[in-house]
Amino acid sequence: MKKLLLAAIACISLGGLAACAESGSDQQGGDKAAPITGEVNLYTSRHYDTDLALYEDFTRETGIKVNRIEADADALIERIKSEGEFSPADVFVTVDAGRLSRAEQAGILAAVDSEVLTDRIPANLRDPGNRWFGLTTRARIVIYNKAKGKPAGLETYADLAKPEFKGRICMRSSSSVYNIALLASMIAHDGEAKAGAWAKGVVANFQRPPQGNDMSNIEAVAAGECDISLVNTYYLARFDTPEKRKVLDAIGIIFPNQATTGTHVNMSGAGVVKTAPNRANAVKFLEYLSSESAQQVLANANNEYPAAKGIAPTSAVAALGSFKPDSLAPSEIGKHEARAVELYNAARWN
Repeated sequence: MKKLLLAAIACISLGGLAACAESGSDQQGGDKAAPITGEVNLYTSRHYDTDLALYEDFTRETGIKVNRIEADADALIERIKSEGEFSPADVFVTVDAGRLSRAEQAGILAAVDSEVLTDRIPANLRDPGNRWFGLTTRARIVIYNKAKGKPAGLETYADLAKPEFKGRICMRSSSSVYNIALLASMIAHDGEAKAGAWAKGVVANFQRPPQGNDMSNIEAVAAGECDISLVNTYYLARFDTPEKRKVLDAIGIIFPNQATTGTHVNMSGAGVVKTAPNRANAVKFLEYLSSESAQQVLANANNEYPAAKGIAPTSAVAALGSFKPDSLAPSEIGKHEARAVELYNAARWN
């Protein structure tokens, strides 16, 4: 299977899936794809080319064709709700724990009885009622300009609001789902008052108004334009290449809250839609995504941590170091995301 996946990824990079279709079984020593015997309809907010390679391999292996609609997770949730019992959606996929919880709370996901999934995916990375399952995870960490030294007294997310860091922090917009999920987790842990005060304190420490994304803020910290930022681990791992290594070498890393709640993590995940017209195929698709070969491609493609047990991340991610993750349930994050947005607005974190 791993050979199939690598070949599919190579085809994408060299000219699209059409090239794979043209070369077909000849590249695999004469192996033939299974005849198309069914389909599964995917509503997804993931948009990586290597996912396409996985879909192709799943179809080759099972004969089940993958149809997909890509859009923002919230838009997909609303679409499934509006389509009701006539929705063609079989599987919902998103890149945010809060959206997984929101889909579950919206009542659009079904419980799945699968020993394969419950054996492979740890309990803290799946819904207690098995209505969704994590696929990959990433941590939100503090970075700093290594040449200027590790900022004294910066060990937790709360420390970012200390007045001694005034004029030293650059961030992306508060509309980022990653920032929303982080503040939602802080509400769950510490309450709204402390979370709101933290947002205001960080805003007071901005070196510039929020702008760009995690990648551009990594570059800004490396260049000394600002000293400190918050980024996802997979963005930092993208700089572990010969061409970009200079940026990575200029960055220091802090995994926050190691002595308390643990570093905040978010995840991509999926669930079977309650009204799925192809439920058996949907379950089979999720089981496939939890397999070792699929997990390696899912995680490696975006430098994330595999959700399934016993699978190591890429060397670029492993090089960032080990850490204690926050074990907060995604349902707690989803519960507080709306309030997190309000607190960011009150703090004028644009």
